[in-house]
Amino acid sequence: MRAQTWNPDWPTAHCVNLGMKGAWRGVETQYIAASMKLVDTLEEQDLLERLLEASKPPTAPSTVHKHYLLLSPFRYFPQHSSRFRPGQQSGLWYGASTLEGACSEIAYWRMRFIADSAGLAKDGAVVTEHTFYQASVSGRAINLMEPPWVEFAHLWKHPSDYSATHKLAEAAANAAIQWIQYESARAPCCALAAVLTPDALIADDAELEQSRQEWICKATHDAVMMKRKNGAEQFEWRE
Repeated sequence: MRAQTWNPDWPTAHCVNLGMKGAWRGVETQYIAASMKLVDTLEEQDLLERLLEASKPPTAPSTVHKHYLLLSPFRYFPQHSSRFRPGQQSGLWYGASTLEGACSEIAYWRMRFIADSAGLAKDGAVVTEHTFYQASVSGRAINLMEPPWVEFAHLWKHPSDYSATHKLAEAAANAAIQWIQYESARAPCCALAAVLTPDALIADDAELEQSRQEWICKATHDAVMMKRKNGAEQFEWRE
């Protein structure tokens, strides 16, 4: 019989100093195209972007300078839940040890968006642009892919019930854990990172910009197709 809960002492007793080098993250970038529709000149576009930036929530505090792509997830309080973050709480930085793993996560959430969009026709499609980039993660962590945490893999990898991982993330934050390593539910054997504080993220501006890739994503009710701009890489996801 499976145990139903972990020992509350584990976040302190079973934490390690852990790193993930070159973790991949994908973010939607269509906001640029959206704002371009509202202006007639590049000067107006620049002014609009500055106004939009000024209206955003302040960046999360960090002990050192961080690129805006690293800080951005912590600025917002999304209404929907993610695996380690309840709805309407500060966002987290999620990354994957492989580019395929990052694509799998994007594809899953695009398909969720399609499924939840009641007004979208059954044969409709949504095309979006995404930026993928790499950053390293390092710090005080718990590794759910190792004992004793792996005993509860059925909870950490549940496809839709995040109640256990939400409780774990709260306990980890209270124990000053900086990030959580866990196995992807979408890309088996791929290690993912849920970063609780921006101080666990490492990437100087030059390294981050060098790793950037631009992708096009087409999502329907049945499939998600992704292809890199100016590159041969592609990815397809079907339910």
